[in-house]
Amino acid sequence: MDTNVSAVDGFESAVATVAFVDLAGFSAITDVYGDASAIAVLGRFEELVRQALGALGPPIKWIGDEAMFGFPDPATALQVLGRLLPACRSEPRLPLTRTGLSHGPVLRRSNDLFGSTVNIAARIAALASPGQLLATQPVANTAIASGIVARDIGKVALRSIVEHVPLYSIELAPTFDPAWIDPVCKMHAPYVAYRRTTPAGPWFCSERCAEAYRRSPEVYRSRSKAWDPA
Repeated sequence: MDTNVSAVDGFESAVATVAFVDLAGFSAITDVYGDASAIAVLGRFEELVRQALGALGPPIKWIGDEAMFGFPDPATALQVLGRLLPACRSEPRLPLTRTGLSHGPVLRRSNDLFGSTVNIAARIAALASPGQLLATQPVANTAIASGIVARDIGKVALRSIVEHVPLYSIELAPTFDPAWIDPVCKMHAPYVAYRRTTPAGPWFCSERCAEAYRRSPEVYRSRSKAWDPA
């Protein structure tokens, strides 16, 4: 059986920088605040994506609350995400984003991309903590050359990927304090309308999130610290 997908009719070989950006707390927002509130959050996210892309047009596709992008090179990807991620970070209606980027060979069919580069980017985004952008070395090299901070976090095992992948944490948006991330909806303080519910313990953006956490803390316990193997 021929496993060379590039030889399959209807596919075009190319090189691209693939990015996945999703809203870390979207599912919890749907559960705690309802579908209408979640759709309003998603609508605002989609609006910011359109503004960041500008003349480049829409993303490759939407997968629920996650946007998949295909850029011609890392520099273009960093330029667009350098507009999108700070805009999301400063928007009080949005939870923190998780972002993964990978650069390499892809297979293009119509307006969709396939191949290991796409799979790696998706796995990286799933690994990223709320508020974090993780990327492969070609993207990090471009970031460093542009004066953007890129921190080497070593080789990382990704689900369904045989080889460990060197990853870098790239700072395109303002840094965040993990202590101020709502463990339920992944909103980040401080915003004027929000307050810390108690002097100690997790911070919650509202009593509804606090009550959801009190009912099922095991559901919402997750890494609030940026992913770091050290």
